[in-house]
Amino acid sequence: MTFAALAVTAGAGAMVAAALPAGAASGGGAAKSRTVDVQMLSFNDFHGTLEPPQGSSGTVTERQADGTTKAIPAGGVEYLATSLREARKGHEYSVTAAAGDMIGGSPMLSGLFHDEPSIEALNKLGLDVSSVGNHEFDEGKTELRRMAYGGCHPVEGCYEFGKEFTGSTFQYLAANVTDEKTKRPLMSPTYVWKKGDVKIGFIGVTLEGTPDVVTAEGVKGLKFGDEIETINKYAAELNKQGVKSIVALIHEGGLPANGAYNYDCDVPGAGAGISGAIVDIAKNVDAKVDALVTGHTHQAYACNIPDPAGNPRAVTSAASIGRLFTDTTLTYDRQTKDIVRTPISSPKPVNKVVTRDQPKAPDMTELIGRWNALAAPIANRPQGFISADIPGRGSAEPEKPLGDLIADAQLEALAPADKGGAQLAVMNPGGIRSDLAYKASGAEGDGVVTYGESFTVQPFTNMMNIVDLTGAQLITALQQQVSGPVNGPSPKILQVSKGFTYTLDMTKAGADRIVVDSVRLNGVAIDPAKTYRVAMNEFLAGGGDGFTVLKEHKNKLVGASDLDCFNAYLTKNSSASSPIAPPAANRITVIK
Repeated sequence: MTFAALAVTAGAGAMVAAALPAGAASGGGAAKSRTVDVQMLSFNDFHGTLEPPQGSSGTVTERQADGTTKAIPAGGVEYLATSLREARKGHEYSVTAAAGDMIGGSPMLSGLFHDEPSIEALNKLGLDVSSVGNHEFDEGKTELRRMAYGGCHPVEGCYEFGKEFTGSTFQYLAANVTDEKTKRPLMSPTYVWKKGDVKIGFIGVTLEGTPDVVTAEGVKGLKFGDEIETINKYAAELNKQGVKSIVALIHEGGLPANGAYNYDCDVPGAGAGISGAIVDIAKNVDAKVDALVTGHTHQAYACNIPDPAGNPRAVTSAASIGRLFTDTTLTYDRQTKDIVRTPISSPKPVNKVVTRDQPKAPDMTELIGRWNALAAPIANRPQGFISADIPGRGSAEPEKPLGDLIADAQLEALAPADKGGAQLAVMNPGGIRSDLAYKASGAEGDGVVTYGESFTVQPFTNMMNIVDLTGAQLITALQQQVSGPVNGPSPKILQVSKGFTYTLDMTKAGADRIVVDSVRLNGVAIDPAKTYRVAMNEFLAGGGDGFTVLKEHKNKLVGASDLDCFNAYLTKNSSASSPIAPPAANRITVIK
């Protein structure tokens, strides 16, 4: 709601109310204030990360006053719970919301149990509402509905004796996901949070491109609608129901110009420091919507991108895996039932670090211990040895040492003629969910890689495919890393096995970033007319992450799972006296 509109609809008194400190009286007694502050705490892309994430992926970058940066260890649900509970103190009106990917791509402690531990933890956190994200569909719509409504796993049953999984106590929203047969939304499109005379409506959507980033089986029978059209439709419906204060929870995001969580993306002007899909969405979502909580890109930002009417509107994202949360003040006008949005009355949303120097939440410690005890017989099995940290998810470079290691493991497992005869392997960077940390996570000892740690790196258990691709198709796949509607704005650089080399020229644009005559296999230039046997996971073979050319493969052979290949490689190629060193990451020459 605008300052001007407030004056028109409610008279001069509204201008006074808007100019006063919002919520000067928070309710109670005979004289309620015209406005009241509602605290909205939000986060996104939790990905079942209950324990503190290891390695560089378990830090956030903080910009210092002198322009330098500092890495701060962050995350872990024991600390997230403490942070949120402390933040709520002194706030009579507080709602907690999330923007999807609460589950899926999870470390072993949650993933081994189909994310039941994470839903339990999110319930205890006091989460009120979340949109679905693409990863909520990793195991298909039936499993997503089980997460929401409860019941034990249809194959594995109940994990704890005498206990049946009860599902989420928070509301999952999927406004733009419809069943192809019934044409009805898969789950509730909206949720109205109420406290006293305060009502705030939430609309939850995931990215329209979810089928591009999830296996075909996961989204079978579902249709994903346009985010802007869907939000605008349900904003109008909420208004008809008398709900004027509206927040959109959108599992789609942006890319800030700086990776520090406290970077000001409103310099030199509102929203000037952010790009990506969310900018177009924010500029076109109806002005009825008062704030946008976003996700998917795993970035941190707290911007004010103007709505279509030109008024300030918060657009936020709290990085990922529970390392940050966002604290936003929504100024609720009791007379208009709308949020007052002016630079004066609406404080800028703030991203706050979930630091590890605060007390752990005892109920979360108990939850982690309980599930760890169930997982221990499998999780603690040693798989191999490393000599130092091997960066994966936490690396910002196009080529990641852990990506090289995974691709090498896939090539070694699938190169034998009877296993597929692979000549090279490619791995999608998004499938690498963490780093491999040298420091022990438990009692296994430094440098020991346990099954739990390797599972955390590759939790999807994708089956490997060995396929025929022409040299021309291989080159097109490399070009699709940096071009097209999916990867043009945000490149996804495939991780490649040893012997496969090329140059990536980031000074150029689109497909021209691939220096075609530099693409070689074991020193020999790729022949566009020749056929090569290529190993990749089933997600990539299905054209996932915008690699549509990979769907054109021939002569597919299904091999072992990616996790089995990785563990076999660790076991065969390392020992306590001869651990694996981090790969040099020198297969892709990058010109910046």
